[in-house]
Amino acid sequence: MGYSTYTKGWCKALNHVVNSDFAIEAKGLVKVFGDHRAVDGVDLSIKKGTVYGFLGPNGAGKTTTIRMLSTLLPLDGGEANIFGYDLASESAEVRSRISLTGQYASIDEDLTGIENLILIARLMGFSRKQAKERANELLHAFSLEDAAKRQVKKYSGGMRRRIDIAASIVVTPELLFLDEPTTGLDPRSRNQVWDIVRALVKAGTTVLLTTQYLEEADQLADRIAVINQGKIIAEGTSDELKASVGSGTLQLRLRHSEESTQAKALLETTIDGPVHIGSDSTSLTCQVTHSSIVIEALNGLNDAGISLVDFSLGQPSLDEVFLTLTGQTTPIEKEGESK
Repeated sequence: MGYSTYTKGWCKALNHVVNSDFAIEAKGLVKVFGDHRAVDGVDLSIKKGTVYGFLGPNGAGKTTTIRMLSTLLPLDGGEANIFGYDLASESAEVRSRISLTGQYASIDEDLTGIENLILIARLMGFSRKQAKERANELLHAFSLEDAAKRQVKKYSGGMRRRIDIAASIVVTPELLFLDEPTTGLDPRSRNQVWDIVRALVKAGTTVLLTTQYLEEADQLADRIAVINQGKIIAEGTSDELKASVGSGTLQLRLRHSEESTQAKALLETTIDGPVHIGSDSTSLTCQVTHSSIVIEALNGLNDAGISLVDFSLGQPSLDEVFLTLTGQTTPIEKEGESK
């Protein structure tokens, strides 16, 4: 794809000179819905020109945080600066420098792809000629030229996400909020979106990314924050987060799922730590500090007559970091999270 066209002649926002090294500086962000503190004292420092991953389980506060930082929700507490502009008192300046792509396509499905892009460009102040040129550039960059005159409601899932992101960067933003941009996409379409994100960052855009795919954060994010129950409970690079939960991960797969409870109890006694049972009840995962414990644990299972299909010992994955930190196996967040 011709990703260089993202910035060709239309980067109005990026011409602004900012003294700060940070795109986002937030301290003590709070959002309350009734008796529930959806966001409870979140601090963020996100450097310009980076991808910042935001991970958390259902209802953790990711989308609510993005809605506050993008001026869609007022703050109930705390403060934030976006490229040096105060979020509360200079919201117009903030809006002129950001763009938000939500979890689902927000364009007009009854219009064609090119009609959507031209409409948005015209609303952004482009002349008719400029709007058509920009729309064609983006359609080419996102490999949507063949579908330019097709109604968006007839697009595939991957095409919808690409046209939605294209619409978000008609004027290339300094800061792009991507809220689960690849949810439901097939691997090929997901890789295409990843390429788009990398190209945007290379051109100077900062990206705040929430995702339900831990591999996505591992692939794209320079730094990652894990949020749970409205609070950030860990932050760092992918390698730093992996190192924080232990030196090694023992993964076991049992031959018989009915033995999982007994195996869990035996392992927890041996390693003196928590053991997590997978969704299929045959897989178990735990953190270990040295290899001798692994030998002792395997001998204990063998003595108890518990059969294994296989086992492995390796560096913790980001999935295992998430499981250890939150106690949950997947960070999938549903549409409309506000609590």
